Formats: sequence, structure tokens, C-alpha cells
Amino acid sequence: MLNIIWGSNKDKPEAAKALARLLSADAFHANGYLYIGYPIMGSPIGPVKFDALLLSRQYGLIAFDLVEGLEFVGFEQRLDDIASMLEVKLKPYPALKEGRKLKFEIHTFTFAPAKKALPDSAEPYVLTNRDNLLASVESCLGLSEVLFTNLLAAIQVVTSIRSGKLKREPKNAASRGARLKRVEESIANLDQHQSRAVIETVEGVQRIRGLAGSGKTIVLALKVAYLHSQNPDWKIAVTFNTRSLKDQFKRLINSFTIEQTSTEPDWERIDILNAWGGPGDKEQDGIYHKFCRAHGIDFLDFGVAKGRFGSGGAFGGAVAEALKFSSTINPLYDLILIDEAQDFPPEFLRLCHRFISDPKRLVYAYDELQSLTGNAVLPPEELFGRDASGKPIVEFDYSESAIPRQDIILEKCYRNPRPVLAAAHALGFGIYRTGGLVQFFDQNDLWTDVGYAVLEGQLESGHDVTLARTPETSPLFLEDHSPLDDLLSFVTFPDATAQAQWLFESIKNDIESEELRPEDIVVINPDPLKTQEAVGLVRRLLFGAGINSEIAGVSTSRDVFSKDGAVTFTGIFRAKGNEAGMVYVLNAQDCYSAFTKSQLALIRNRLFTALTRSKGWVRVLGVGPRMDDLALEWSRLKSQDYKLKFKYPTEEEKKLLRLINIEPTAKQTARERRLQRQRDELLQAIRDGDIDVNQLLSDFSSASKETGKK
Repeated sequence: MLNIIWGSNKDKPEAAKALARLLSADAFHANGYLYIGYPIMGSPIGPVKFDALLLSRQYGLIAFDLVEGLEFVGFEQRLDDIASMLEVKLKPYPALKEGRKLKFEIHTFTFAPAKKALPDSAEPYVLTNRDNLLASVESCLGLSEVLFTNLLAAIQVVTSIRSGKLKREPKNAASRGARLKRVEESIANLDQHQSRAVIETVEGVQRIRGLAGSGKTIVLALKVAYLHSQNPDWKIAVTFNTRSLKDQFKRLINSFTIEQTSTEPDWERIDILNAWGGPGDKEQDGIYHKFCRAHGIDFLDFGVAKGRFGSGGAFGGAVAEALKFSSTINPLYDLILIDEAQDFPPEFLRLCHRFISDPKRLVYAYDELQSLTGNAVLPPEELFGRDASGKPIVEFDYSESAIPRQDIILEKCYRNPRPVLAAAHALGFGIYRTGGLVQFFDQNDLWTDVGYAVLEGQLESGHDVTLARTPETSPLFLEDHSPLDDLLSFVTFPDATAQAQWLFESIKNDIESEELRPEDIVVINPDPLKTQEAVGLVRRLLFGAGINSEIAGVSTSRDVFSKDGAVTFTGIFRAKGNEAGMVYVLNAQDCYSAFTKSQLALIRNRLFTALTRSKGWVRVLGVGPRMDDLALEWSRLKSQDYKLKFKYPTEEEKKLLRLINIEPTAKQTARERRLQRQRDELLQAIRDGDIDVNQLLSDFSSASKETGKK
């Protein structure tokens, strides 16, 4: 089978389509990869894009110069340039060389499908059209399996994902610092699925879904750089919910552009913006504020929007009002990319869509399990609304033959070890919860889409099923560096003081004995409103031991998540989009139960997000009986070797579970918090002996009887 990856090739669309049709014909039986509009390489005259590149086990490596019309002028020089640049790109790979020469031939063809009669030609300047293309390709020599695999890896390396930090030099090969170094080296390159997601370009809307750690943010950043290199005149924006992603986006875009084109990006053509923004300098601007300014609409800051629409609906209400009062749209961008789309109201994606010139190029990425707001991402046919005739403004082609793909799923996780990711899903969904499931996927096949295999049973209503992650979707190198019990552990404490003391001693050991850097360590408190108070004691203990720490967004800039030489403490919202070698989840008992189902789904998502920040080890800490109950869920999962074993819910049961994803109103949220606080106070009073349990049960019984009479 020939896998065709459709990059941006707006200059020669018909020639590219003709090439793809001929090479993918069933009768030709080509196996391998055909790249359209890729790769891009730097040259003394600037970035040069390859029109097409075929890599096949049967026919080797062939680069194509495409001719859209009838003129061949300069084709020899173009073929020479292509061959030279490919040789420069591939020679640094030892597995592809023998001495100073490559182990294979680089073939170069000019393909002019509209040309009927061709002049005579021969290697290395081969002219082809529809009549002789396949015969010319068949004349090329194939590759050994090993050489094909090594060459594929070299071609598909879109970029090396370097952290930009100082090189690790651990002294003890068995320390956590040494093991983390080996893991980081193993995940330094994108895989073929991520590379394809970067390159494939849709003239319209494209959706990218994937688990935490599957590379969504990296793919989006590199997609910005790839399309900027292809289309330097485009005005591009990338936006997100987590402010600390700004520096990460800038670093990735910059490194990819330099690596691939030998030039820096033109930052006048690329905006890296948060969603809301506000008046002031460019660094504080956002998509919504820019939209208001471009259309002469009153900008609502959070305070005004909160007063008008409530805290839960502030942003959605402000954006909806901006859309309402902008009858004539002035598009500012040629392309907008949205990360963390699960955290935005539908109105914001509609605003972005309207802020783009035709053909409305918009790419949005999300993982619904990381939603910390209660928002559920609607299908694209609903998300972007309908036109005056009632037809969806955006419709996806989900067929296998659709090119390029509008809907991309990244199934492989490159951050979290298998036990950690399975635990995040089990706890997030409530798979082993005594009270049953908390939330669930809408579609049955999403389990396999995100990398689970069915070991037993069926993904059908009412059937028992056993799911597990596979080595293909959760690479073994992420877990085989440490015993399973060391990768993930749960610890219950009698009180917050004992928890803080244990955490201090563990962090001190991580740095002094295990060769982790302070910046390798992140401590996450799931309740963002209590973080400063919750981490005060352990930070004082660390300071006394000479270990620096920061609270993300409080003692650092709002756009900075971590600093070199300091342990990072954070609430859950600022943790999103970031990662660390060692993650401590503090006060996890707050994620066990809630007074209402909607709130329970949200706090379980917080726990899921916290667990999936780790690319190494996780310690889940908590206090009291609720922490014991949470640890019991984990122990049930552990006893099943981190497999998800449960009865698949019926459609009626799934409808009830989906209600969990409905966003609560501001009034509902306030009431839920008040009831939760009163419940906690009641439980503490019982523990302290201030309330007679027997009298309380009697009161409950009387209240229940009164309710039954109504």
C-alpha cells in the first residue's frame, strides 16, 4: 500500500494529484510513502520545497520536480539541486552510508502530466508524463528491508525535539537522573504519525485529537513552522488556554524553522497569543481582544464579563456578544491553530473561524479528558454553527479515501509510562470506583483510536470487556527503566503536616541522591484556589534545606511555568500542557468525591491531568479516608496488571454519564462548592466528636420520611 502524505502544494495542485493517482493505482502495487510538498530544506537562496518524494521498498528513493504546464525550462538545474540537497540531508546518518557515499541511488524525475510528447532523456535528467512515468519508476532499484527502514526514519524526522536545557551528566547510571536522560533521548524525534499530522494540510478546518503526551502541542507548533516556511506571506496565529505554553510554542517554531530552512521565522507574520488578551503591549494581546479592535466592538475584560454572564460563562458570553455585533467581518489571518480546544466555549472557535480569510484554514487540537471547565467539544458540524439555509458551515469527510485528512487521531503516547496512563484513565472514568463510572467516551471505537486493544469481550452495550495498552501505543522504554511500583505509588497520611514532611524528604532525596534537577520536579495541587496555602509548609522546609522553589504564575511571570534550579509548585490549571520527570500530586483526596455528578467529572479530570504530566514517576499523596478510597481504586487496577476491566455501559447508561459533561451555571457551581464545604465540615465535626452520629442518622431518617410524603 502506498501511504500518501499531502503537504501544502498550492502551486502545482493538478500535477501533484496526477502523480498520486498514477503511483497509487491498484495495478501498480507500490508500497511505501509518497510525500507531497515535503521536505523543506535550507539553501543559500533560502528555503526550498520538494514538490514530491517517493520512498518505496521496491523502487528506492525518487524525488520529483513537478511541472504544472508544458514548459521544461531549467529542469536539469532543478533536478541537480534536488539531488544535492537530499544528499546533504541524508549523509549525516551513519546507517545510510558506506564510507563517504550513500548506500543507495537518489533518482530524480521531472513529471509533466499535461505534456503529450517528450524529448529523449536519460539518468540523471529523466523527463516523464502520464505515459511513461510508471515504466520509469519500475526501472529504479529497490532497497533492502533494513535500508528502507533506516531511510524512512531519516526522511520522517521532521525535527529533533530538544529541550534547550543544559546537557545532563549524571554520575550514577542507576539514578533517576540517568534514567530520565535515557528516556528523553529516546523521545527526541517525532514518529511517522506525528510527522504526517504536521505535514498534512487542509484547505479548511482540520481536527487533531490525542491523549495527553501524544504530541498535540508539538505537532501544532511544528505545523505553524512548516506552513510558514511554505507560505511566508500568510499571517498565522496560534492560541491556547495555558499561558505558560507561549514560550514552548516560540521555541519549537523557531528551532524547526532554523533546522529545516536555515533561516529564522518572520515573527511579524506569526502571532502567539492567549485567547482572551487585553489592552497593553503585544505580549499581553489575545485573539478576542484583536477581534474586538478590528471590528470596533467594545472589549469586555473578565470583571465586566463575569458581572454580565457569570464566572462560568464569562468568556463564552463576551465572545458571543462580539460575534453578535460584528455583521461585517474583517479577516486578519490566513491560518489559526488552537491548542487545548476542550477548554474553550464553542463561541470562541466560531470567532476564530470567522477571523480567517477564505478558505478558512483552522486547525484545532484537544483531549476531552483534560477538560477542566466542563466543556464538551461538539462535533464539527455543530461546533461551527449553520448557515442561513440550515446547512452546517463545516462538514468533515470521514472516509478512508479523504485526502488530506481532516480528522487526525494521535494514538501513541510518548510521555506517560503505561501504568501511569492506564491509572489516569481508570481514575478519570471511575472504572474501578465503588459507585460506578463517572464519565465515558461517546463512541465505542474511541478506545481503540486512543491506543487500547480489546483483550477480552466486546466494546458493545452490556458486555464485559478487558482493555489494555499495547507496546505500539505505549512504548516499553517509557516503563522498563524502573520497577512498576516505583513508577506510580499512592501514599495516605493522617494529616497535612505529615504529608508535607514526607514530601519534603522525598524531594530532598530526589535532588541529593537521585540526581534529579529541581526543575525536573513538579508538585500539583488539584484545587487551584487552595494551592498557595497548601504548599506553604513544604516550601518553607525546602527553603530551610537550601532548595529553591517557585509557585507557577505567582512567584514567576504569568507566562513562565518553571525556572532552572527551582522545584515548581502549581495548581492544576497552570500544570496543563507541561511535563516533568517526577510529579507529586498533593491532596489527591480532593479528587475522590463530590456532591454532584457534574462536579465529580471535573475533579476526576483534574486528577487525570495531574497524573499525565509525568514522563517518569508519579507520587499521589493525600489525607484521610477519601484518600484511602482513591488508593483502593488504584490497587484494584494494579491487581489487574493495569488493564481496564468493566461492563460496557448501555446507551441509556451512557446518556446519563454524558450529562456529567454539561457545563454548570455560575449559580450551580457556587451552590455545589457551598454544599461540598458544608459536607466536609460535617464529616470533620463527626470525627472530632462534636456531633452524635446516632442522632444524625435519626434526623436523616426523619427527613427521608418527610421527603417521601411530598
